[in-house]
This record gives sequence, structure tokens and C-alpha cells, in this order.
Amino acid sequence: MIILIYSILHYSNQTEESFTYFPADQNAYFKIAETSLTLLDKSNEGYPILWRTGSNLDRKAYLRQDISFLYGNGILIDSMGKEWKQQTDKINMEKKIVQNESANFKTISFHHGEIHSNDSITSAQKITHDELYVLDSKFSTLHSFHQPSNKEEQEWKSIIDNLIQQRLQTSLENAQKTIGLNPVLYTIFPLTDIYQYEEKPLPGFNAQETKEIIGRLWEGLYKNYFLGVQKKDGTTTDPRGSSIPLILISKDKTHLLVISQLSNGEVVSLRQQIPSP
Repeated sequence: MIILIYSILHYSNQTEESFTYFPADQNAYFKIAETSLTLLDKSNEGYPILWRTGSNLDRKAYLRQDISFLYGNGILIDSMGKEWKQQTDKINMEKKIVQNESANFKTISFHHGEIHSNDSITSAQKITHDELYVLDSKFSTLHSFHQPSNKEEQEWKSIIDNLIQQRLQTSLENAQKTIGLNPVLYTIFPLTDIYQYEEKPLPGFNAQETKEIIGRLWEGLYKNYFLGVQKKDGTTTDPRGSSIPLILISKDKTHLLVISQLSNGEVVSLRQQIPSP
């Protein structure tokens, strides 16, 4: 395993194809922000999932962008993100993804608006998510659920959840071996769980600090994950096929790490400093 460590830098100059974190606008808000997964009728090649995300800011923003990731059984299937839009409030996107085995699907989306007013630049941000289990077995009819409603669904959920947890644990263990990571020093959760910190602060941080940490995190994910994983030799690797990134926030509040295992087995670690209060 080769560990590739990159610092996620905060750029002071706005580039057209890059999130740049700016302080949260105290007045702007998303009137609508949503992400959904829906099982469609089975086709000859498998079963299609309709993946949708969209948002509507309460005002037109200088720049608008939404990005979304879709994971199947803990592995990145695809991502969505249109070209940056100027002077607009709305963004809507959708894709159909065809799969052919029982699986858990998790999608996480980041909705972003950069607002210019007089001499100030602020931002609005929102995270939405959805999760869907699909059972495609010769022993049962194709169907989906968000929460299990019977014993069969509960058993399948347990099997699939254990598979995902094993994959995440493997990524963490490989990072431990390579860089001597001590998990005890970090608060750890998968990227697909970050929506939980929309309504509550990260452990050890207040609400304002949490917003800034998450905003800067998505800035780094956009530049170093959504647009492709930048390798040391300057080439870019497609992140599809990689494991759900693990977010590790140091308990001394100095930095965070983003760890994922690529499809070729390489473990990638992105490092970001947390600004002092």
C-alpha cells in the first residue's frame, strides 16, 4: 500500500471550478434542498435507481454549485455536479444508475452558494442525504426499503451493513499500518454520516466552528476528490470504485484527515488544518 498525503489548501482567489469557503451569510437560506433515491421498475440488464438532488436558495447567488456522491455497499458508484452557475438560485440534477445485486445505497450532497453583496463575500451551505436498501434475490421479489419492516429485511440490512463496516475498517487499518495512525486520537465517522452535524456541533466544537470546518472540508473534497484524486506525480485518478471516505477529526482540534482506499488498493489520506479560534 502506498499512502499519498496532500494538504488541502484554502485559496484566497476564487477560481471558476472550485469551492472557496467564505463566512456563512446570516440571512441567506435554502428554501428547498433535497436528495433522494428511488427504485424503478426492473429492466433486462438489472434494476435502475433514480438519483436526484436539487436546491433553491432564497436569492440569486453570484455562484451556485451542488455536488452529490452515490455509494453502493460502501463503494463510490458515481458523482453528480453541473458546471458552475452564475446569478441563479436553483439547481436540479438527476441520474439513473443500473445495479444488479442486493445493496445499500447512500448518497450525500452539498449545496453551495457564494453571495456577493457590496464589498463582502459570504456563503450559504446545506447538506442533504438519502439511504436505500434494495433486495434483488431469487428468494424474494425485487423491492426496496429505507427502514426494515420485517425479519427478512432486518437480516439483509445486518448482512449488508456488516460488509460496509468491514470495508471501512480495512481502510482505517491500512492507514494505521502506513502512517502509524492512532485512531484513539480522533473522532471518526464516514462522509455519508456528515449530515448529522447539520443540526448539532462536532464533538469539541461550537455551531459556528462546525460550519466553518464542514465548509472547508467540502472545499477540499471538491478539489481533491470530486474533480479527481491528485497523485504525487501530478496525474489524476478517478475516485469511482473507492471506499466511502472516513473523516478523522483530531481531538486536540488542530487538523482533520480524510482517508479512503482507491479501487487499486492504494490508501489516500488528505490532511487539512483546523484554524485556531
